[in-house]
Amino acid sequence: MMTTQLFGNSAQHLDQTSHPIYKGFFSNRKKTEASIVSGSKKTVYKLRNSNLKVNNLNVYIQKNHILKNVNIEIPDKKITCIIGPSGCGKSTLLKTFNRLIDDTEGVKLDGKILIDGVDIYDKQTEITNVRKKMGLLSQRPCPLPMSIYDNIAFGCKIHGIHNRKKLNEIVEEQLKAVGLWEEVKNRLNTPASKLSIGQQQRLCLARGLAVEPEFILADEATSALDPISSKHIEELFVELKKEYAIILVTHTLRQALRIADHVIFMYLGEVIESGPAEEVFNNPKQELTRKYLEGAFS
Repeated sequence: MMTTQLFGNSAQHLDQTSHPIYKGFFSNRKKTEASIVSGSKKTVYKLRNSNLKVNNLNVYIQKNHILKNVNIEIPDKKITCIIGPSGCGKSTLLKTFNRLIDDTEGVKLDGKILIDGVDIYDKQTEITNVRKKMGLLSQRPCPLPMSIYDNIAFGCKIHGIHNRKKLNEIVEEQLKAVGLWEEVKNRLNTPASKLSIGQQQRLCLARGLAVEPEFILADEATSALDPISSKHIEELFVELKKEYAIILVTHTLRQALRIADHVIFMYLGEVIESGPAEEVFNNPKQELTRKYLEGAFS
């Protein structure tokens, strides 16, 4: 089945398709944010300027060429989904953004990653400042072995905030941001490990937000969650993109269809195609992208 048949040029066509996976996806999506060009009635859809650019990035691990000449831009205040088959380098690419790749034995990297115009791999760049800009949500929730309250306050203290009143405000604000405040406000001093796995993932998201990042990095952030918790995280991402650029690695094409504004498709360490989600899904430019979307491989 051709991609144009799967995704069509309109929501109505997509609703009418007999394919059970793709039926109705775009008709249920919120419409792309629009801006009106001054002096014109024409509505123009466009991505904001990027704060993160990757130029000619190559990553080698134990002499294996993992990422190959990657050149991409991440749009601001959008959800960017990195898709592709297992082992194509999606998670490795994500780890380069906050320099967690540094901890990998035998890693060698060349090229540039610019955040706000600063090369984060320059020898003069302070790693702590880089990681502060990058909130991280991993595949499985990793709450710290301390109370719910201290999980949120921990990063703030590292970055110099010790005033109790200020910490109280931050904890409440971020727990409200992830929809957890009403569930835990009367047990903030209990161990975070007592929370359900879905609540732990939201707590980890709140912990990342507490240090005021610019980006939220999510590596298969819903894969270990039940369907209700997964839906809650996705809804949080859609809300949080008003303030943050969100970069989500996902093996689930349906998830990208639901929430992606921008898509990066990878295969064997290379970026095959990237662009606005509806453009990539409706009219992929590369044959390999089309085959992946059709389910020829996964």
